[in-house]
Amino acid sequence: MSYEGRNSNLGRIDAVSDMNTSLRFDLRHVRCFILLAEELHFSRAAARAFITQPAMSRLIRELEQEVGVPLLARTTRSVELTEAGKAFLADGRAALERLERAVTTARRTATGEAGVLRIGYMDFAINGRLPEFLSAFSRYRPEIRLELTFIPTLRQQEALLADRIDIGFMIGPFEQPGIASYTFDDNRYVVLLPMTHPLSNARHLKLTDLADQPFVLGSGENWGAFRNAFFSLCHRAGFTPRIAQEPSSSEGIFGLVAAGAGVSVYASCVRNLQRRGVIIRDLEDLPEKLVTCAAWTTPLRSPTVGVFTDFMLRVWGTH
Repeated sequence: MSYEGRNSNLGRIDAVSDMNTSLRFDLRHVRCFILLAEELHFSRAAARAFITQPAMSRLIRELEQEVGVPLLARTTRSVELTEAGKAFLADGRAALERLERAVTTARRTATGEAGVLRIGYMDFAINGRLPEFLSAFSRYRPEIRLELTFIPTLRQQEALLADRIDIGFMIGPFEQPGIASYTFDDNRYVVLLPMTHPLSNARHLKLTDLADQPFVLGSGENWGAFRNAFFSLCHRAGFTPRIAQEPSSSEGIFGLVAAGAGVSVYASCVRNLQRRGVIIRDLEDLPEKLVTCAAWTTPLRSPTVGVFTDFMLRVWGTH
């Protein structure tokens, strides 16, 4: 920001001297002093400040009175900074720059161009398109800081309603009054098999082929939304899955399948990962998709959410 033409409506600076005396002076005092320190000439400094020379002299005199020490050494021919003036210039310029940054940040936050976004995500989102999208958004708006937290779908829904997150990437849909959602990604259902499993030689499988198999399925605490959808599919196929192991994470699922503890059903985004000892096969009788939706509250809680969702719908939605 330039110092020229500044008005004084940003308020007043309060400071405390070494003698515990309250110092009060207007921001224009500091700006005019900086201009004078740069020009070392009252007329030129006054011209840059768009004020008269007597007004400039008065402001500098008031500033020195408040600080309590001479900041300038004046003669009829020259103006020089005293040692105290040099010290005041360094800290005064830094303080003014910080205040100007604060004003800029406040204005950009008010328009959604800067700020913080609290984002919840689950396994299928982070293993799917979400990393690429977040990287693109960060390049678009680097001033917006993204706070990412792993939260299972059902707890994301609670967190969103309780204003603990701004955006959730969860298994959808999430149909609730005051909630907007967008189908961010979708995946096919696939089966995960140990490499040595007899079914691993088949190129395509049906869900009914797994009816008598032990399943490795994510725990109810962390995988509740997925389990609800999966159990519904199994019941439609005429069987109830036999759960052998219930790990809490995707890594646990992959590890137990590789170890031969059972088979698992997962989202097709698993193909983005490299996992030794696990065979991935399509489930050809399941046309249903596992939908990852982005969800947020309406009306918008902050302009930053609006910038994020607008980018997602207008720019990313065309990918």
